[in-house]
Amino acid sequence: MSLTIKPELRRLSLTNPLHWIAVGFGSGLSPKAPGTMGTIAAIPFFLLLQPLSIPAYLGVLLVAFVIGVWACQSATDAIGQEDHGGLVWDEFVGLWITCIALPQGFGWILLAFVLFRFFDILKPWPINWVEKRYSGGFGVMMDDVIAGVIALAVVQLIRLFV
Repeated sequence: MSLTIKPELRRLSLTNPLHWIAVGFGSGLSPKAPGTMGTIAAIPFFLLLQPLSIPAYLGVLLVAFVIGVWACQSATDAIGQEDHGGLVWDEFVGLWITCIALPQGFGWILLAFVLFRFFDILKPWPINWVEKRYSGGFGVMMDDVIAGVIALAVVQLIRLFV
């Protein structure tokens, strides 16, 4: 079975570490639902991050965000298209934001996944406002950062009442 890569994504060099990161280590090359595939691919990395202290976890998020801006800008420049669906590093960071201080257990991960995808797909205010006002690598990253923050707030509210 061969993977059919969208023509514009063929302009990326997958030997370029920035492009490889931007497409979520290949998960964004999925011809169907690349954002969902990218979010799923972020889960094993979250499991590696989960044992970190909150300050260390937040430090990793900050570094991942900065690398994401750089990587997504490089990929956007290469393909000549703003916020292409195949650029999924923003999904990685958005999910990881949703999962800050997440309790242990598959159910919590599933809840974080569903909530993050919900807000990322529907893009209610202020997510849609951010998406319309910022472009390039920063714009690619910021709408998912906001979706992650909103999903984090909902997860933590649910945690308070469960």
